[in-house]
Amino acid sequence: MSAPNDVLVTGIGLVSSLGEGLDAHWHAMAETGARPHPAETGKFKPFPVFPMVPLELDKQIPRRADIRQMETWQRLGTYTAGLALDDAGLTGDAERLARMDMVVAAGGGERDLDVDGQILAGLETAAEPASFLNEHLANDLRPTLFLAQLSNLLAGNISIVHKVTGSSRTFMGEEIAGISAVEVAARRISAGQGELFLVGAAYNAERKDMLLSLAMGRTLWQGEPATVWERGAAAEGGMITGSAGAFLVLESRAHAEARGKSAYAKLSSVLSGRSRRGPGDAAKVARKQFDELSAQFGPTPPGVLSGANGIAAATAEERALWDALVAEGKVGGVRATQTLIGNAIEAAFPVQVALAALAIARHGFYLPTDGSGIELPAATPAQILATSWGFWRGEGMALVEAAD
Repeated sequence: MSAPNDVLVTGIGLVSSLGEGLDAHWHAMAETGARPHPAETGKFKPFPVFPMVPLELDKQIPRRADIRQMETWQRLGTYTAGLALDDAGLTGDAERLARMDMVVAAGGGERDLDVDGQILAGLETAAEPASFLNEHLANDLRPTLFLAQLSNLLAGNISIVHKVTGSSRTFMGEEIAGISAVEVAARRISAGQGELFLVGAAYNAERKDMLLSLAMGRTLWQGEPATVWERGAAAEGGMITGSAGAFLVLESRAHAEARGKSAYAKLSSVLSGRSRRGPGDAAKVARKQFDELSAQFGPTPPGVLSGANGIAAATAEERALWDALVAEGKVGGVRATQTLIGNAIEAAFPVQVALAALAIARHGFYLPTDGSGIELPAATPAQILATSWGFWRGEGMALVEAAD
C-alpha cells in the first residue's frame, strides 16, 4: 500500500573495484559472479585491498582547482554524488538542488603522511620535543588539515561542485555512520520533515594510515583473498577493505510523482543498533531488527545482502543467525557482498542499500560466491534485507522492496 511519504530510491551513484555505475556492478555480481574479485595483494603486503577503478574525475568535478584541493576520499564522494544526481535527473535543476538536504557519512579524513613522517623524524633529535611538535603542527599542515582533514569537507565540496545547498549533516564513525545517515534521511522523509535527500559516503582503502590503524587492531585479513565466510571460519578471520563510493537520492513518493520520476525501489524501513560486542550481543540486536521488520514481509521470504566483514567472532554470529533463519524458511538467498567489494567502512551500508535497490529494479538477484552452504542458489526475491555489521560496533538493517 503506497503513501505520499513513502521513501523512494530515485537515483544511485556507485563506484568500487568492480567498476563505475550500475551496469558494471550488475555484470560482475549477477552475471559473472567472480569468487572473489581480484584484489591488490602486493602494494600493502601482507594485507590485500580492493582498489578503486580509474575514474575520469573531470566528468563530475569540472574545475581542476576543485580536484586539486580535495584528497582522494573527497574526490570519490563528490564524483559519486554527481553520478547519483545525474541518475535522478537533478543535475542542473537549480530550484530543487537549492532545497535538497544532504546527509553524509565520513571518517576522519586523510592525513598528510609526508608531514607526519617529517615530524616523527624531527622529534627524535629535537631539543624540546613539545615545542617542536606544536610549531610544526601549526606551520606545516595545509589549511584544510587539522591533524586529519575535517569530516564535513566532503559535504562542503558536494555543495560547491554540485550546488546542493539545503541542510547538511555529517555523521562520523565507521559503519554505524553510514547506517545512521541512511536512517535519518529515511525517517525525516517518512515524518514529512523533508522530501528530497542526497545520502551517502565514500572510502579510500589505499590509505596507509587507515591500514596501519586497522592492522594494529588485528582486524585485517592477511595473505591471498578469500570469501567472507571462509575468512570468518578462520582462527581470527579478518576483513579486506575496499575503496567505494555510494550515494542515493531519496525522495518522498509525492515529490517523485510530482516531477514524473520513477524509482528503483522503496526503502521501507531502516533500523540501527549498537552492542558492546560481547558473545551473542550483535546477534541479539540483529535478531530484534529482523523480528521488527518481519511484520512487513510478503508471502515469500526476503533475500539477504549480508554486510558480514570476515572478522571471525562477528561473522560467525551472523552466519549462525542466517543459517537458522534459512532453516526456518524465514529467509531466502544470502549473499555476502564484501567478498567482491570489500569493506568500505562508512560507505558499507549505502553500498548495501544501493545494491539491494538495483536488484529489486532489475527483478533479479546476485550469484553465489561461496560454496560452503549458506549462499545457495535462490529465486528472485520480492524484498531484500540489506545489513551491515560494523568491524567494531554497530548493527544495521534495511528492508528494500518494489516501489509500486
